[in-house]
Amino acid sequence: MKTDSIFYQLFAEFPSIFFELIGHSPSNSQDYQFRSVEIKQTAFRIDGVFLPPEDSPDKTVYLCEVQFQKDQFLYHRVFAELFLYLDQNPSTYDWYAVIIYPKRNLEPDENRLYQVLLESSKVQRVYLDELESSASKSLGIGVVKLVVESEENAANYARELIAQARQQRADRLSARAIIDLIETIIVYKFPQLSRQEVEDMLKLSELKQTRVYQEALEEGREEGLQQGLQQGKLAAVPLLLKAGVSVEEIAQQLEVEIEAVRKIAQQQP
Repeated sequence: MKTDSIFYQLFAEFPSIFFELIGHSPSNSQDYQFRSVEIKQTAFRIDGVFLPPEDSPDKTVYLCEVQFQKDQFLYHRVFAELFLYLDQNPSTYDWYAVIIYPKRNLEPDENRLYQVLLESSKVQRVYLDELESSASKSLGIGVVKLVVESEENAANYARELIAQARQQRADRLSARAIIDLIETIIVYKFPQLSRQEVEDMLKLSELKQTRVYQEALEEGREEGLQQGLQQGKLAAVPLLLKAGVSVEEIAQQLEVEIEAVRKIAQQQP
């Protein structure tokens, strides 16, 4: 499953989930912008950076790395990226680094060189399989946990989350976005299934025909036009390309013109 693209979409649409994941108040996410940041004149790219608004009282920059494969040199790269970023952005007020693993045993075996940083109050490691298993405590954490849920449990768990999203989200637009994201995660977990088969598995076909869902869909289109949602979606393209998602898949998933995606792909190093 292309986890980079899943987490980029998740954090870009719902930055509050990231702050909830690391035990901070979701209110901290207000006006934060999530971006993939390329370090100039190097081959480094930070998976995700949460940039605070200029008028925020807390100007901490949050750097996020999602790692789903064993990489013995991960911390070499992560901390090199961090300090190169600070070197190229000297006005940064403060920083906080988060590394997300599906499970603890995917950490590098030898951490001695970076022990002082890893044990500091400025670095946090999150292990998704150790999160609270019940989604009832937090819908956002439940969606994150769905990424590492076993295939045999994923469909039932996803249906529980969808029901919870419909009940808890007073904002029908954000409820629709959460449901669409849950569907996307299941599509990636079951690549052998068609989109229609996934809809049938999650019992979404009837839901998508309801007046509430259709109105939320239309509202989302209107809001996207008003707020320049197209540009926000295109900002996700470089990381999706890095994650191995094809130009055609990106255009389909983000609902953008394929030529716009191709243009960005041609500009990538």
